[in-house]
Amino acid sequence: MAKDVWEEALNQFNRGAKILKLDESIVELLTNPKRIFQVSIPVRMDNGKIKVFQGFRVQFNDFRGPTKGGIRYHPNVDIHEVKALSFWMTWKNAVVDVPFGGGKGGIICNPKELSQGELERLSRGYIEGMHKYIGSEKDIPAPDMYTNPQIMAWMVDEYHRIEGHNVFGMITGKPLELGGSEGRMQATAQGGVYVLEEALKTYNVTNPTIAVQGFGNVGMIAAKLLAAKGFKIVAVSDSKEGIYNKEGLDIATVSKHKSETKSVKDFPESTAITNEELLELDVEVLVPAALEGVITKKNVDNIKAKFILELANGPVSAEAREVLFKKEQIAIPDILANSGGVAVSYFEWVQNNIGYAWDEKEVLEKLKAKMSLAFDNVYETSKEFNIDFGTAAYIYAIRKMVKVLELRGYIK
Repeated sequence: MAKDVWEEALNQFNRGAKILKLDESIVELLTNPKRIFQVSIPVRMDNGKIKVFQGFRVQFNDFRGPTKGGIRYHPNVDIHEVKALSFWMTWKNAVVDVPFGGGKGGIICNPKELSQGELERLSRGYIEGMHKYIGSEKDIPAPDMYTNPQIMAWMVDEYHRIEGHNVFGMITGKPLELGGSEGRMQATAQGGVYVLEEALKTYNVTNPTIAVQGFGNVGMIAAKLLAAKGFKIVAVSDSKEGIYNKEGLDIATVSKHKSETKSVKDFPESTAITNEELLELDVEVLVPAALEGVITKKNVDNIKAKFILELANGPVSAEAREVLFKKEQIAIPDILANSGGVAVSYFEWVQNNIGYAWDEKEVLEKLKAKMSLAFDNVYETSKEFNIDFGTAAYIYAIRKMVKVLELRGYIK
C-alpha cells in the first residue's frame, strides 16, 4: 500500500511537471527527500520489560520554510508511507500558501494496545531521539492518525526538558493551555467547507444534496458544519455501513446514535447502503472523508456527483480526476480540500512566535480568507490550462516552488 501511495503522489506531481515542461534536474531536486531519519525507541512497558519501537521522520523539502507535517501511530507505518506523505505535505503547504516545506513522521505501534503510561513514554522517547533535528525553525510536527493534543503536550514537555526552556512553537495541535490555537480541532473540516462554499458559488449551485463517506473525526465535523448551514445531507457512512434518507438525515441525531452504538448502523428512518453504493449516489456533492483510493478508473464512470470534496488523503486517483473533469465533474483535490488543518497549524505557530493568541472568530476569519484564495488560485490555474483541479493544484504549487528555487539560486 505504501508503495502505491508514493507512486500515486509522484504520478500527480509528474502530470503537473510535464505540462510545465519542468527541467529533469528540477524534477529530481523536487522528488527526492532532503533528510530521512529512523530511530529506535526503547520503552519500559507496564510489565517491566523493555520493548523497542521504530520511529521515522522525513523532511522532504525546506525551500519555502521549516518542514511541517504530522506524526502518526499505526502498526502499518513504514518509511515509504512517511516519505510519500511528507512529499504530499510539501505541495499542500504551497497550495494553501503557508511558509513551510513538507515533513511527516510515524511510529510503528498499535496505540490501542498501549496504556496511557506506555503511550507517554513512547512519545517522549520519539522526541528524545529526534530533538536535534526538529524545532520551531527546523521541522514542526503535529497530530496525525491516532495521535492527539495530549500526545503533543507530552512531546512539547519532553522537548522543554531536553532544551531547558519552553519552545511551544516546536509542535502544533497542542492543547489550548499549552499554546494551542482556537479552531484547530475542526480546522480540516472547516477548511473543506469554506472551499466547497467557494466552489458552489463559482458554479452557481444552490441547495446541494450531500453524501459523506467516513463519519469519523473529519467527516462527522464536516457533516455537522454543512448541516448547520442548511445543506441537505442524505447519506453518511462509517467502516461498518452507510445510511441513506433521500429527505435528509438529522446529523445531530446520527452523531448521538454513533457515539452510543459506535456506528451509524441501524439508524432509524434510514436505509442501509454500502460504502460503495454511497459513492455512486445521485447527489450534487460527494465528500470522501475516510480512506485513500476509493475512486479510481474502476468505478469513476459510476460517480454522479457534480463536486467531489476530497477530505481524506488521496481518495481520488489522478486518472479518475481526469475522467471526472471530462464529464464536467469537479474533484477538489486533497492538497486543497483538506489543507485547513495545516493552515490553522500555521496560525498556531505564528501565535506561539509572537506570544499572542487570537480568538476563534479571528482564527476562522483568517482560515476562510486563506482557503478562499487557495480555491481561486487553483480554479484560475485550471481554467488557464483547461485541466482538472488536481493537476491545476500541483501546477500552482510547482510554479511557486520554481520561483523560490530561482530566488535561492538553484535555477539560473
